[in-house]
Amino acid sequence: MTLFDRLLAVDRRWIFLFVVLAVTVPILVPLGLPVTTTGPTRAAFEYIESLEPGDVVWLSFDYGPSSAPENDPMAEGFLRHCFLKDLRVVVCALYPLGGLSLANSSVSIVAKEFPEKKYGTDFVNLGYKDGPEAVMRRLGENIADAFPTDVNGQAIAGMPIFENVRTLKQVRLVFTVATGLIGEYWITLANAQFGTPIIIGPTAVSAPKYYPFLNSGQLKGMLGGMKGAAEYEQLLARKYPKMSEFYRSTRLFTGTKGMDAQTGIHAVIIVFIFLGNAAFLIARRRERRA
Repeated sequence: MTLFDRLLAVDRRWIFLFVVLAVTVPILVPLGLPVTTTGPTRAAFEYIESLEPGDVVWLSFDYGPSSAPENDPMAEGFLRHCFLKDLRVVVCALYPLGGLSLANSSVSIVAKEFPEKKYGTDFVNLGYKDGPEAVMRRLGENIADAFPTDVNGQAIAGMPIFENVRTLKQVRLVFTVATGLIGEYWITLANAQFGTPIIIGPTAVSAPKYYPFLNSGQLKGMLGGMKGAAEYEQLLARKYPKMSEFYRSTRLFTGTKGMDAQTGIHAVIIVFIFLGNAAFLIARRRERRA
């Protein structure tokens, strides 16, 4: 049996093994492959950079565990950026299936990286609230009416983070990390009715539908899928030396690691497609000659 015959008869479990290696190796030993930043991600990053220390921004966890590998790096990168800029961050979850758990996890992870940041002063987690459209409408009237207490049951009235901030109109930015329709609600309600600037972090499959909102100016920027998260991490690393070292050494899953793994999988698929077709064509030519 020739090499080409063996390729045509290869056990598919070998292909599965190569795919597993292509995923796990870049995550355990990051390659740090370059990622070209796109306009929507740069616009998002630059808008956040333009904010002043002490400004209040809003981070809404509008996704569930099924898209966490794409969305978690966006949310955590945004939190790190805000803490580096000394912005005050209000966190909530509007997605019913696991949104609160993801919010609690990401806030806990990033808060440990910035021990100088004080809960209630620099950041607060308001927890989950059902009915996103109704919640956004109430936020435009009075934040405390929509979220009387935080995730721990503590009244938000009197918290230093809400000093001079009563409604969503006084929030300088909403970053919605979204899957499904909740991201669109922030655009059509919070931006259209209250004028609050919006940046969105959708899954890659949802990103195309948000380009009309970008072109119309209703969005200040967008992080599209895992690649958008990796682009954002690279912009953070270039701007802040602390982040450069963090993303180079962290054992946490990041968008950059995800893109390394995705590139590895694509390479494996391309190689096997090439080898399989080459072996097939050579084998068919031999048959014709015989």
